[in-house]
Amino acid sequence: MKISIVGAGGIGGYYGGLLARAGNQVSILARGEHLQTIRERGLEVIMPGDRFTAKVIAAEWPEQLAGAELVIVAVKSYSLPEVVPAIRMLAEQGSVVLPLLNGVDTVQKLVEGGVPKDTILGGLTTISVVKTTPGVIERRSSFAKLVLGEPSGGISERANRIAGVFVEAGVDAKATENITLELWRKFAFIATLAASCGLARVAIGPVRNAPQGDLLLERSVREIAAVANAQSVRFAEADIQQTLTTIQGLAPEMKPSFLLDLERGGPTELEILSSAISRMGKESRIQTPVHDTATAALAAAISAAA
Repeated sequence: MKISIVGAGGIGGYYGGLLARAGNQVSILARGEHLQTIRERGLEVIMPGDRFTAKVIAAEWPEQLAGAELVIVAVKSYSLPEVVPAIRMLAEQGSVVLPLLNGVDTVQKLVEGGVPKDTILGGLTTISVVKTTPGVIERRSSFAKLVLGEPSGGISERANRIAGVFVEAGVDAKATENITLELWRKFAFIATLAASCGLARVAIGPVRNAPQGDLLLERSVREIAAVANAQSVRFAEADIQQTLTTIQGLAPEMKPSFLLDLERGGPTELEILSSAISRMGKESRIQTPVHDTATAALAAAISAAA
C-alpha cells in the first residue's frame, strides 16, 4: 500500500518505519535535521528486543505526499490546524485519512476544516514512543496497540483492509464497530493522568500514594464518564473500573506526555483534555469540578511560564 504520514515524530515515525519494513511505500512529511537524516541514513526504529532502519521517502512539502491510498495524521493536537489544508488536499485526491491524535473530536475538527467526512476513519493508538534524535524513533512501552473504525459505527471493508495492513507489519491492530467509545475510553485514561499528574507535577506513583489520591483519580474518570453519557456515548461502570485498574497498573515512575510537555515549557494539549471536559460539561450541565480546577490551575501555570 502507498501510505503517507503527516507528523514525523514518535507515533508517525514508529508506524511509518514498521509499515515500510513490511514492504509498503511510505512517505513521511518531515523538516530540518530530521528530514535530512532520514534522507541520508533512513529512519531508525528502536523497540524492546529489536531495532532496524527502514527506507522511507522523506518529503519536505505536502504535495510530495500525493497519490497515497492512506494518510496517517500523527501530529500533536495543537498542530492540527497547521496541517488541515494539506490533509484536505490529499483527501480530495482520494486518500483515506486516519488520524491518531489524542482527544475525542478530531474527526469533527477535520470536517470543520473542509476534509470530506466520508474520507475519514476514527483512530487511536496506545503507545509510549519518542523521537530521541533526528532520524531515530524509540518505543519505550512494552505495548503498542492501534484501533480504527468508521466514525458512524459498524465494520467496513476499508477499515478491515487498513487494519490488516498494520497487522501484516507486526502491529497489534484491529478494526472496531464502535470507535467513538474506544476514543472515549482512551480519553478517560489520558485526561485523568494529565489532570492529576499535571496538578501535582509528579509521576503517577506519588499521586496514587497521596492522601485522597485514589479519590482524585476516581472522580476524574467519573466526570469524564458523565460527560460521555451526556454526549450519547455509553460509558459504563465497567469502563470506569477498567480505566482505574489500568491506571493502578502503571509503573510508579510513569509520567504522561502532558506532564513532560509541561516540564519542557512547550505547548501542551490542555485544550483537548481537561479544558474539553470542562467545556462539554458546561454545555451539558454536568458538574466537572476536577477538570474545572485542572483547567484553571494548569492554564495559569502555562501562562505564567510563557
